[in-house]
Amino acid sequence: MKTDLFNYDLPPELIAQHPPERRELARMMVLHRDSGAIEHRHITDIVEYLREPDVLVVNNTKVIPARVFGKKASGGKIELLLLEETASKVWKVLMKTSRRPKVGDVLSLCSGKATATMLENGEQGEALLKIESNRPLMEVLDEEGVPPLPPYIARKEQTPEQIEEDKNRYQTVYASEPGAAAAPTAGLHFTPELFQTLEKQGVSKAELTLHVGLGTFRPVSAEIITDHEMHHERYQVSEEAAATISNARKNGGKIVAVGSTSVRTLESLPILGSAEGSTNIFIYPPYEFLHVDAILTNFHLPKSTLLMMMSAFADRDLMLKAYKIAVEEKYRFFSYGDCMLIL
Repeated sequence: MKTDLFNYDLPPELIAQHPPERRELARMMVLHRDSGAIEHRHITDIVEYLREPDVLVVNNTKVIPARVFGKKASGGKIELLLLEETASKVWKVLMKTSRRPKVGDVLSLCSGKATATMLENGEQGEALLKIESNRPLMEVLDEEGVPPLPPYIARKEQTPEQIEEDKNRYQTVYASEPGAAAAPTAGLHFTPELFQTLEKQGVSKAELTLHVGLGTFRPVSAEIITDHEMHHERYQVSEEAAATISNARKNGGKIVAVGSTSVRTLESLPILGSAEGSTNIFIYPPYEFLHVDAILTNFHLPKSTLLMMMSAFADRDLMLKAYKIAVEEKYRFFSYGDCMLIL
């Protein structure tokens, strides 16, 4: 199957550069797989589509301020995106610089509050660094790091006020497990008040963890989708979450995955239960879903693995039709954009 089958035309002005004024203002397209019907609603209307004993499965990973700046020994500038701590103080990173450091070179990061020693030089901008600081690195990142916004959020200037806004808004209200290099963006639309309303209706919430990593930043460059290789991402499903999800299924409720990362975690489990590991599952048509009954998701990039996943859940032609309508209706696209509920 060719990658071009998942392409669509998107006017650049529909790519959201900022979050909506309030989380609950996001629009929500509702796509009914059985009939092909499409409705135009708002995220707060999700309460009309869920009932007891449905369960919302959310990803509680927390985005760290993983974009950091520094200097090489020569004085040249360097920019890093911290992707994953593979061992104590050892980080896999994406590196941007005019001239790559050599193995053994020492870099000054975060206004001199941390140093990094080059351990390995990887491909496609990857590198392995040992990062050390006098204080816990997360404290330093909170002071000096910047939220790792995707490249399609291309603002002309980044003011301190915008950085503070992104630290708050490029994060779900239930984020609790630090480790992500990107937000699970379908969850950005929820507020504590919306969860309270759903809880009163008997809709439960189960939290799992998948730390979003390098795969988010790697577009599909292969002409044939099966030639694309997904990167591994770490996940954890607690006994409590597994019990909540299993009880919903046992009692006839829908398992509603909030975002592609929740889908990937659930579909990596042979059976519903507690688990911990890493997954590089690549979901594309045709695929028979094991556990997921409905998905809340944002609108995704053309020819992306995320659009392929949604086209496996709903018919590809129906999904592309929905995207065409979303463009016509001027929905806001990608991370800070609107969402789609697929039933």
